[in-house]
Amino acid sequence: MADADDVRRIALRLPGVEEIDSEGFDFRVGGKGFVWSYPERRPGQRRVIRTDIAVLFVGDEAEKQALVLGEPQRFFTTPGYDGFPLVMLRLDEVDAERLAELISDAWRMRGGDAG
Repeated sequence: MADADDVRRIALRLPGVEEIDSEGFDFRVGGKGFVWSYPERRPGQRRVIRTDIAVLFVGDEAEKQALVLGEPQRFFTTPGYDGFPLVMLRLDEVDAERLAELISDAWRMRGGDAG
């Protein structure tokens, strides 16, 4: 079971990563976000930053759908993310090894391996 501390530890050991000041966690490479805390929005309520859920860049719609349909206990999406190559990950549903793989993939797809 992973948590926000694991996200921070994993993301910060990748080259070129910048942590953005936020209520939760927010990491970028080359100015592009690759993993951040889920800003949950419910009608009629204020936005809540969920540090138990990570938003991950996944590259394209096919990968997004594969994750959401293949592992619905771990991954989900919301209408606000329709058309974006992003999925939400329930951190308590993955171990640190799988989390590291997902974060590294997101970092790489956002240009983390360039240069």
